[in-house]
Amino acid sequence: MAVLRSVLAIAAVLASGVWCMTPHAYSFDDHESTTTWHLMNISSGDITKVPFGDDISEVVWVGETDTSILYTSTKSPVSSGISLWTADLADPKVKGTRVANLPAPYSGLKAVRTSEGDINFLLNCLAYENGTAYNEDLAEVSYTTGRLYDSNYVRHWDTYLTQQRYAVFSGTLTGSGSSYDLDGEMNNLLKGIEAPVTRPECPVQPFGGSGDYDLSPDGSTVVFLTKAPELPKANYTASYLYLVPHDGSSVAEQLNGPGTKAPANAKGASGAPVFSLDSKSIAYYQQDGVSYESDRSKMYVADVASGKISPVAENWDASAAVIKWSNNCNDLYVTSDYLASTRLFIIPADAGANFKPTNMTDITSVSDYYILPGGNALVTANAVWSSFNVYIASPNGEASYLHQANEEDPELEGLGPDDVDFIWYEGTLGDQQQAIVVYPTDFDPSQVYDFIFYVHGGPQGYTGNVWSSRWNLKTWADQGYVLVGPNPTGSTSYGQSLTDRIRGKWGSWPYEDLLKAYNHACNNLPYINCSNAVAAGASYGGYMMNWIQGHPLGRNFKALVSHDGVTTTFSDYGTEELWFIQHDFNGTIWDNRETYRLWDPLRFAKNFATPQFVVHNDLDYRLPVGEGIAMFNALQELGVPSRFLNFPDEGHWVLNQENSLFWHQEIYNWINYWTGKIGSLDDNAITQ
Repeated sequence: MAVLRSVLAIAAVLASGVWCMTPHAYSFDDHESTTTWHLMNISSGDITKVPFGDDISEVVWVGETDTSILYTSTKSPVSSGISLWTADLADPKVKGTRVANLPAPYSGLKAVRTSEGDINFLLNCLAYENGTAYNEDLAEVSYTTGRLYDSNYVRHWDTYLTQQRYAVFSGTLTGSGSSYDLDGEMNNLLKGIEAPVTRPECPVQPFGGSGDYDLSPDGSTVVFLTKAPELPKANYTASYLYLVPHDGSSVAEQLNGPGTKAPANAKGASGAPVFSLDSKSIAYYQQDGVSYESDRSKMYVADVASGKISPVAENWDASAAVIKWSNNCNDLYVTSDYLASTRLFIIPADAGANFKPTNMTDITSVSDYYILPGGNALVTANAVWSSFNVYIASPNGEASYLHQANEEDPELEGLGPDDVDFIWYEGTLGDQQQAIVVYPTDFDPSQVYDFIFYVHGGPQGYTGNVWSSRWNLKTWADQGYVLVGPNPTGSTSYGQSLTDRIRGKWGSWPYEDLLKAYNHACNNLPYINCSNAVAAGASYGGYMMNWIQGHPLGRNFKALVSHDGVTTTFSDYGTEELWFIQHDFNGTIWDNRETYRLWDPLRFAKNFATPQFVVHNDLDYRLPVGEGIAMFNALQELGVPSRFLNFPDEGHWVLNQENSLFWHQEIYNWINYWTGKIGSLDDNAITQ
């Protein structure tokens, strides 16, 4: 493969029937990545390159006309700073005008034009404890590398905590047309919040972004999200919303959580705050559990003036994700994972507890969306067979396609919905569970193919109809296999009960469900060869490979692949997310030792016999690298054929494109060798 193309990212909202987007591509020939900006006409689907260059970072439609834009660029007189620019796309010779320089690497641009004609905007950036924006290039050089902590949660995912925290900053551009100036200084909107335990931070790290805050359409008020200041981050997932004037003239006030008008049971993690177009209401989601990251995310609407908070469709057995208001402020559009893909639903903002939303999108998985005049939604989506689709979805479920990557991108030529299927099987407790089936190119059901059994991570996650550049299931199948990916106990998108019941049962019901899925596939899919099969998984799927290795199911495979999985549950306190392990194992390791002992894969090492490829990376702080080394050491000591792949510069996922290519090559060499597709392994391995 010469070029790797990633999903096209939404970069700006709609204006005058034109939408701005940016595709990313990586060339393995030139070893370089490129980013270009394009405009799509949503009436015709025509795509043209933007006329003002590719040195921009973010774009929003804002200004005097519906073709006016505000954008950020790294072209700045200050190292690692950014600049703000305005432009009007109606001008065929459009040329941006620099209107402000900001001396720090701000990102996450949001902006509105006020009734006075000014542009109020938001950005986020790391900040010093005194509230000013942090720029590493301008920071005072320290002559020590020591890091001193007096509380746990010293690192998270792939980063050690520093004194700096992210904050939302506000600013105002005064003027008109292309003549704007920054009025005063940037305001840190998190300053002044009392924090007895946890310092406020927004976006919430490591995965938070501009979806963690919003600016009211009238430009007056900001809502943002931060972790619960009274609770330690290592033990609790709770987070709350705060309201603050855009100009930072008063300290932000808590909107939900304890001591507010929110329902008493709503104490957990909050997310996706968004103002209604009349600036009077805020929709958001919140979980009940204060220490459970996969609890159901329930929808709420808060009245900005009174602080009154009302639940929306509170008995809907699904978790809200991205929420947006209809143009008339009467309805909410919300994405939610449903049956192993992300769907879009429309729900009245005052929907009663028993309201049953209906899906308005097709078989693909929604990436993002915007609400169009009249109630339709512009949807970007993906699937196993396509990295990026664009279509207009109507509330009645009809879809009108503007772009399909599998039909436009030569690298994806020939892929389509026929590449996947779904099967249902009976789970351990008698319920119906679903698995995805992914076929190789030119699949012929009259032929017999070797078998890949794939187990997803999480464990609160799912294997479904989604595109990925990490575990792209179609590339696995195209090695000459039929891939089956079950969704056992612990999986999401099938109701909260299936998700919740993995608690305290990591190696029990999920393993038994997987065994049932394996047997169902072998007994009902005549085109798979279960005598020549491999199994693979990452994160919880990696744990399950280690668990399977010590149990009878493991003997059914020619080889296993485990990526960043738990090897011994007694090492789980090496993680930073103590809430996760203490929730899923029903308590601490000293108060509930038996549960940790029961589901410890290393306890069954005497049974290890199947060749296994182990991957674990140095920057994986959620599942530290010692777990992978321990598994590899045990396999080697037992004489089980095994290999260990390590990336010193990767975390839980392999994100660097060159590393990803190496990862795929070595894993595919491994499974293809043990299933007899190739005669020998490569000689890249480092020996003693």
